[in-house]
Amino acid sequence: MTRVSIELVPRSRSGLRAELAAVAEHLPGADTINIPDFPRFSTRSWHGCAFARPHHRAIPHIRAVDLNPREPLPMAAHLDQHGIDEVIVITGDAPGDMNARVYNVDAEAAIRRIRRELPHLKVYAGLDPYRQSLSREQSYLERKLEAGACGFFTQPFFDLRLMDAYADLLPEGVEVWWGATSVTSEGSEGYWRTRNHAVFPRRFEATLEWNRRFACELLTFARERGQHAYFMPIKADVVEYLGGIV
Repeated sequence: MTRVSIELVPRSRSGLRAELAAVAEHLPGADTINIPDFPRFSTRSWHGCAFARPHHRAIPHIRAVDLNPREPLPMAAHLDQHGIDEVIVITGDAPGDMNARVYNVDAEAAIRRIRRELPHLKVYAGLDPYRQSLSREQSYLERKLEAGACGFFTQPFFDLRLMDAYADLLPEGVEVWWGATSVTSEGSEGYWRTRNHAVFPRRFEATLEWNRRFACELLTFARERGQHAYFMPIKADVVEYLGGIV
């Protein structure tokens, strides 16, 4: 059965609660909330996921570089307390604050540790179609599966043809959450092209209408394959972006 997740950024607790209420009221097809982790915000991903419970299933992002190998996993008790049994592990960017403490831990090492110490959790990893060649990304995905990942959350796609190419790379039975986001300005499009090296099709338009149409296409793509979808409403009202689709 296809699941649908909405990715919400915990900029503030009041803002997050308002978005969660909007999702619950207007997007009945969304059964899951996933929340990225930004150390600069006071609300960490696992705290934000607790607000989503029990109405939605919740999946926090865990940054490998934040995990001190010599200390207990900081989110373990909180996940158990709120019935959160899925996480996404990413390596994580270096912090802008040079005084922030990070560790030489990558996604593979973090996946192994979480699977060892919290074996009841389902651990997803990241799939990034833009960071390296297709064959190198395939090798990286295989290493994450060997480390204990059960599936992947993708970086947002903008082209079904590229999604189809990556779908052929993955072993049968691996769970995939295909991602889309709202890019509705030239500035946002430029950010995705320069920062994330995203690939846009020639027919792309930075309009809400184009993004809504692609969200429908991506959801159909996921359902046809028995996989999942998630949507990241950046600078777009979540209901205006996905109302009537999810």
